[in-house]
Order: sequence, then structure tokens, then C-alpha cells
Amino acid sequence: MKAYIYQQNDWPNFTWDSNKLLPLLGKVRSLQGKLIGSMESLGFELRNEANLETLTLDILKSTEIEGEILDPAQVRSSLARRLGMDVSGLVYSERDVDGVVDMMLDAVQNFSEPLTLERLKDWHFSLFPSGKSGPYKIKVGDLRDDSTGPMQVVSGVMGKEKVHFQAPDSGTLSNEIVLFLNWFNDDTDLDPVLKSAIAHLWFVTLHPFEDGNGRITRALTDMLLTRADGISQRYYSMSSQIRHERKEYYNILERSQKGKLDITKWMEWFLNCVYRAIISSNIVLEKVLFKHKFWSKYADKIKNDRQKKILNLMLDDFRGKLNTSKWAKINKCSTDTALRDIQDLVEKNVFEKESGGGRSTSYKIKEIL
Repeated sequence: MKAYIYQQNDWPNFTWDSNKLLPLLGKVRSLQGKLIGSMESLGFELRNEANLETLTLDILKSTEIEGEILDPAQVRSSLARRLGMDVSGLVYSERDVDGVVDMMLDAVQNFSEPLTLERLKDWHFSLFPSGKSGPYKIKVGDLRDDSTGPMQVVSGVMGKEKVHFQAPDSGTLSNEIVLFLNWFNDDTDLDPVLKSAIAHLWFVTLHPFEDGNGRITRALTDMLLTRADGISQRYYSMSSQIRHERKEYYNILERSQKGKLDITKWMEWFLNCVYRAIISSNIVLEKVLFKHKFWSKYADKIKNDRQKKILNLMLDDFRGKLNTSKWAKINKCSTDTALRDIQDLVEKNVFEKESGGGRSTSYKIKEIL
């Protein structure tokens, strides 16, 4: 019995039911066009800010899918520096953060460039600059060799593990990657949104590296979706939507990898996921517009650098409640100075006290009328 899709006789000649996919593809393409059109009507500065917000979210959620949590401020700062954006409150970013940022920017800014094995290896180096995945040393920048056993996706406690998937033998990878790259770079009439669905399933099934395959797969997905949009700026996050639907994603992926070469159901799920990702882009856009509206109203009133730093954090990804002690800690100042800063913002109708009270008074940005 052939357990996995890559063991089928006609692998990797995928098939699908166009009658089921074309209506979905039409919906996605229409929504993509509307989103790009609405963004083009905004100014250059707002488009850049929306791109920064989307890429930040995309990187955070792509790594979160793998159970790794990155610092949002570091990701945003690394992106802003590489995009040449004049953003206040930038922080130092670690090598692993810079690496994943470099990979993502190469994928979306150079979306029309050919995909090569050397480029994939460079991405892998970017993900693991220390040569380790967590505390474990791994083979970086080269295809896996299965020296410690077959590449498997496993869950469950030791002794009761469940093998969800076993990747192709490492001895076949050189030929498999050539087939994939030739197809990826082939300039055919296949719509790039459909191509992104196929590339996603194909590459994650090959699992060519010892680690980082999921993140590279999603970078390839973004690369092809960027081709579909025709611009190098991102306004919706596929990784964020996959993270939101992670259980369904792993279920359909496992069924597809254990199925036949007709991948219609996988592509239906993928297209619907892209559609929902574009719908969700409204959240990012609303955040960008609110931030723009906020600084248009208060830029001349707020000159204090400590206040600017906290306000930018709150307008981005501030976690928890803001009180005087947290203000003092972030700004490395006394609580008396923090209280004066906060009271000044309250008097200017920028801040208001949060309801609920408790041991420590907390504050939030007042709604802009």
C-alpha cells in the first residue's frame, strides 16, 4: 500500500477539478484587485506603513506556527531598517530575527527572480545563523541527509508517538528539488495563485531541509502571491490566516499528503484561506489609518520623546495594561517622571483612565472623534 502522495506512480503530476476551483479563484482575484486598488488610492507613506505592518504580522505568525515566539518590536525594527523607513522607537534586533526578515524581503521584493537551490540554501542559513535549531546543532544550508533516521512529523509523548507524515528518502532529494525548481521557474499560463497552492503542498511534502521547512514553504507562498498581486508590497498575511486556522491546515495537509495526486480539496482549502486572509487585511488597514489619524492630530502637541516612544508602542503591539511603573520601566525613568508624563497626556485628552480600577491605575489612548 502506498502511504504517501510522493509514492504514487505519476508523482508529481498533480491534477485538480478546474470547474470547482475557477469560481473560487475568480473571487480571490477580484478581492485582490479591490485591495490593491484601495491601497493605491492612499498616499505613499500610508502604503509603506501598511506594508510594514503586514510583513511584521506575517513573520511573527509564520514563526509562531512552528511554536517559536519572536519579539514584535525586534521584527518591526529590523524590517523598518531594511526598508529604509524613518520609524521612531526602533530597537536592537537579534541575528535570528534579521535572518527571517532577510528571507521574507528577498521572497517578496525579488518575487520575479528565479528560484534556485542556492537561494533556498541562503534562506536556510538566514533562519539558522548560529547553526542551531534551539539547543540542537543541525545541518544548515544544505539538503538533509537522514543520518539520524527518516524525516518524520510526529506528535504525542515518547512511547506513544503518532507519525503524521514521513518525508521522501534523502537519497531522492537532489532529483526531487530539480523537478520542483524547474516547475517553479517555468513561465506557464498557470495562475500564480493556483501555483502558490501547488508549490506550498509540494515543497512542504519534500521537506528538503533538516529544519525550517514550514517557514521556507510560507516564504515561497508569499513569493508567488506577490507575483499574483504584481507589486512588491504586502497588504494581507497568508501566514496569519494559516496560524488562525492551524488545526484545519494541518488536517487538510495530512489528508492531502496521504491522498492521491488529485489535490482539488487542498486547493479549495488554500484558495478559501487566501480569500479570508484578504478579508482580514481590513484589520491591518484600520490600524494604519488610525495611527495616521492619531499623529495628524497630536504630532504638534507631543514633543516629549518618552511619550512618543510609549504612544508608538501602544499604537503597534503593546501587551498588557499601561501604568506608571510600566512606563518608568520602559523609559528607564522614575515613577514620578512617568506620572508627570502620563498626566500631561491626560490633560491633552490623549489618554484616559481604564475602567475597572484595581491596585494600579492603568491608561489607554482615548478614542479619536
